Amino acid sequence: MKISNVILTISFLLFQSLLYSQASAVSGTVTDSDNIPLPGASVVLKGTATGTQTDFDGNFTLDNVSADGVLVISFIGYTSKEVAVNNQTTLTISLQEDAQALDEIVVVGYGTQKKSDLTGSITTVSSEDIARTPSGAPMQSLQGKVAGLQVVSNGAPGSAPTIRVRGLGSYTGDGASNPLYVVDGTFYDDIGFLNNEDIETISVLKDASASAIYGVRAANGVVLIETKSGKVNQKAQITYSGYQGVQIAQNLVKLSNAEQFSTLARESGSAAEASYIDNAMQRYGRSRINPNVPDVNTDWYDLILRHALIQNHSLGVTGGTESVTYSLGISQFEQEGILKMKNDYERFNIRAKVGVDISDRLKAGVSTVFSNSTTYRPENAAFSSAYFAVPIMPVLDESKTEAYPRPYANAQDLGYRQPQNPFPLLENSEYRDKIRNNLVNFNLEYQLIPDKLNLRTAYSHNFEAKEIREVRLPYFYGIGDAFRENAELVKKNETFSEQTWDNTLTYNDDFGKHNLTVLAGTSFRNRSFEQLEVKGLNFPNGTGIGDESYYLDLAKSIDLDGVGDDGVSQYFFSYFSRVAYNFDNKYLLYGTFRADGTSKYQEKWGYFPTIGAGWVISEESFMKSNGVFDFLKLRASWGELGNANVNASTGGITSTEVNGVFGDTRYPGLVTSSDFEALKWEVTAETNVGLTARLFDNNLSIETDYFTRETRDAIIPVSRLLVPGETRQNVGVIKNSGIEVALNWSKQVSDDFSYSIGGNFSTLNNEILDLAGQENLTSGGDIEQRSVVGGAINSFFGLDVAGVYQTAEEIAADPAAQAAIASSGIPDYIQPGDFKFVDHNGDMVIDAQDRVDLGSYLPTYNFGFNLGLNYKAWDFSLNVIGQGGNVIANSKRFAIRQTPDANIDSDFAINRWHGEGTTNSYPSARGIRNPWSNQFLNSFFVEDGDFIRLQNITVGYTLPSLKGKFNPNIRFYMTAERPLTFFKYNGFTPEVSNGVDAQTYPIPGVYTLGVNIKI
Repeated sequence: MKISNVILTISFLLFQSLLYSQASAVSGTVTDSDNIPLPGASVVLKGTATGTQTDFDGNFTLDNVSADGVLVISFIGYTSKEVAVNNQTTLTISLQEDAQALDEIVVVGYGTQKKSDLTGSITTVSSEDIARTPSGAPMQSLQGKVAGLQVVSNGAPGSAPTIRVRGLGSYTGDGASNPLYVVDGTFYDDIGFLNNEDIETISVLKDASASAIYGVRAANGVVLIETKSGKVNQKAQITYSGYQGVQIAQNLVKLSNAEQFSTLARESGSAAEASYIDNAMQRYGRSRINPNVPDVNTDWYDLILRHALIQNHSLGVTGGTESVTYSLGISQFEQEGILKMKNDYERFNIRAKVGVDISDRLKAGVSTVFSNSTTYRPENAAFSSAYFAVPIMPVLDESKTEAYPRPYANAQDLGYRQPQNPFPLLENSEYRDKIRNNLVNFNLEYQLIPDKLNLRTAYSHNFEAKEIREVRLPYFYGIGDAFRENAELVKKNETFSEQTWDNTLTYNDDFGKHNLTVLAGTSFRNRSFEQLEVKGLNFPNGTGIGDESYYLDLAKSIDLDGVGDDGVSQYFFSYFSRVAYNFDNKYLLYGTFRADGTSKYQEKWGYFPTIGAGWVISEESFMKSNGVFDFLKLRASWGELGNANVNASTGGITSTEVNGVFGDTRYPGLVTSSDFEALKWEVTAETNVGLTARLFDNNLSIETDYFTRETRDAIIPVSRLLVPGETRQNVGVIKNSGIEVALNWSKQVSDDFSYSIGGNFSTLNNEILDLAGQENLTSGGDIEQRSVVGGAINSFFGLDVAGVYQTAEEIAADPAAQAAIASSGIPDYIQPGDFKFVDHNGDMVIDAQDRVDLGSYLPTYNFGFNLGLNYKAWDFSLNVIGQGGNVIANSKRFAIRQTPDANIDSDFAINRWHGEGTTNSYPSARGIRNPWSNQFLNSFFVEDGDFIRLQNITVGYTLPSLKGKFNPNIRFYMTAERPLTFFKYNGFTPEVSNGVDAQTYPIPGVYTLGVNIKI
């Protein structure tokens, strides 16, 4: 027994010695997900007190680590990680940012706040999501990612999408409903000059509590953009991001082919239309397949569109020492247009951002962005021309030897009223905009009381110079067929300058369980705009598209149409303050106040208060051990916001004609009086109630909000008494309300696999509450839009189609149809195949009194869905977006009712009424042009605008790390942007900003290959 004990003791000692002999030093590097070293990260041997920290380069060495040991690595703001040594002596460890960290710092107006302390509604989109979208417009990357934000795409290169935050609160145009953009503290009306790769975050401030600190510019929401910055003690990192791809026109409208068009012409009952088909057969021959059809079958859309290239290249350097941080970048973006003309966009950017700690108390910062872009705008009329152009005519007619500059075919040769051919427009027009943007921002911060009282002053200057050149060269189809006889040049030079000087004093302190932050500040802004325009006419043929100075020299000797200039300068001065109070991390109070003075309006000052409160329920003792909620906060806010985007001169009007009757004689008269209503900014009062929650170990996050925003003093047109005309006054009231929900589930399943899945959904109810006693406001011409109390802004207004008359007996039995026939005096005024309308007022007559609200172009709901997967070196993401509850007026199809000599889409040709029982939804070829059917806009031409789209699919692969000091992170990826869209509307796209599809540029699908390199 004793011998056994001795043997066991010796064995144990030998085993311990063996273990000790296997212990060795382990070295490694700790980085973030972008391969940036993390200095100061903690590295501890699990189960012991042995540990160390990483150095400036993220490197560490830990001695006496056993072969089966486990290291625990942690760093503030990142998820801790356990790594098994497994006999390795060198490790590379990557930490993921803790996306669920409730003390995440978010950007707010004139400062930052803990996310857990917010009482307002703010959504932030990260640089990864922004850079994933292959677009020259940064706001395009937010589509479907922010609840309550509507992004309406624009397919034209260099064009910005339409942005609406929580609906439409202004009746006026001119950008009055655009949000305010703030880039590194500087105000902008548009941020299209920025490169996606240069942006760190985009934060959307949606409610009054979050945005009212910006006063008269905040009524339509605020978008804060922070460009990329260096970090303290960060080793210099060089990054390259580039992609190249192709754009392909999606969901092209199929137009009637030659056979369908010929059939429609003959069914129309018009002898003239039938004769045009015969003329085409005589001129171009008969088809061998169908001898009753001309031997021409032109697909105009196919001819005017092309596959177009897109590419972007960005190079950046970021880093920092103990006292200096820096971020530098250069980029080049190029996008061809899908229209076969020069309609491209190019942009070159340089940026720099430097921060310096001059002393322990004094900091200085400077940032600058230089952007130089050239946009060739498309000839949008070519899209409508291609829609209406008849398919029985070719592009060129070689028999027209006298034509200039090419023998363009002319539909007038067949008997039609218009030439129709879109190619003279495409090949003899050029619209070029050259824009140079310069942004400079300087700031100084001084801690009057260290870590408590901070003084900051910031000056920024935004300068934009724009050169606009529009060239229209002459062309004609032949002798006696001149269409554009003389060349024309328009040249404009525009400059815009905005200078801002902000000063803020911030106090922050803790008193036991109390935390108080107080901010007070002033802001001075000067905005100025100047424009000079010259227009020259009558250049000799053969001049070509070249140097504008050459044109103007020629024009001076021939015809100088005129010179004009314009300009405006505005001044703003503001006081503002903010108070944020936190008691025991449970109870939150928040308030802001801003006083804005401006030279823009006669009423110089506006005052905008807000108040917010929050209750962090999860910090209460009764919630501490609930096991479900990790964080739960109830928040509410109310405030007033201003809208100074409205042109102050829109209140003026001059009357022109007044007539008088004396005895039996009418005498015409002229009145040159002028009315001017002193306009002021529109004021929006907003209430927001929301809930923020995180559940199940912070894997599930939920954000919900209910809001109502009421715009008082909305500027609307008001009819004048006794004399003709109208003026604009601050007398309207418009309300927007809705619900927003955003959910996201993310989980790190293992070191090799993680995933996230999320979505958002929002509703919108847009309603007019007051029109100052007026029955309605009308706009839109033939496609009439009306604003009435209780309805949405600019809803479509027209007759309600009940079907299509199938037989003469049905017409004879309809009192409304018989009344129309009797009124016209034409026995066959209404025939089978014509529309049948709803007699809403029951007077047996179809007229203007039977028109009803046909729907609004504003969606009543929007949604987005996202999925992300990461497995080892592979990553995958998917985004789906959609909207519904809105309608679109198909103005091209509606124009056919008055244009008997034009083509129409094949959907109509296939589904038209052509005999009893064939359809009850589409009229006949004659019926679509019958005055009875088309006296007013009707519901046939107002279509469903709902859609769902696969917005983005990205698949990426990161190459394995190389051994040695040179260890770049290289990722290759493929992206498909907008590959699939499902909708009912008979047009290129269901995204139409104002709801009237007239000449909407097609929104292409984009397919790219790209690479990200970080060294």
